[in-house]
Amino acid sequence: MTERVYNVLFLCTGNSARSIIAESLLNTMGKGRFRGFSAGSHPGGTVNPLVLAHLRDRQVATDGARSKSWHEFAGDEAPRMDLVITVCDQAAGELCPVWPGMPAKAHWGAPDPAAHMDDPEQARTVIREVTQLMQRRLSLLINLPVATLDRISLQAETRAIANARSEHFQT
Repeated sequence: MTERVYNVLFLCTGNSARSIIAESLLNTMGKGRFRGFSAGSHPGGTVNPLVLAHLRDRQVATDGARSKSWHEFAGDEAPRMDLVITVCDQAAGELCPVWPGMPAKAHWGAPDPAAHMDDPEQARTVIREVTQLMQRRLSLLINLPVATLDRISLQAETRAIANARSEHFQT
């Protein structure tokens, strides 16, 4: 019997950095058990080139990474999401579309590399920090017994990951 694949949508405003990092990492770390997607409420249309370079330097696949609207995932034809995670505070506060299947929802706030693009070295530092933060959180997510969790339990566990202290993370 084949194990079920869990779909996770990462949302941000511009879908150029944080959500792309999370999507790419989950697709690498999830080992076929999880599939990451990303979108933005107001996508800028391009992925931050510093993010792509950083992920590629770390051998994290970025195939198919593109800045896109969250509306792509709100229709009946879209993949069914099991979990929707906002990674920026602005997107967390926005009125989201109604997601088919009523997925669990969580917020994993992270600093915005785009806020530092006038200082590329600072932007690279923030990108490294966000990557490390998302790796730790995703490590906890992929080790959850998701097959035994109902939607409410998955939501509670995923929300708790955002608040987990760093000594609980494996690096």
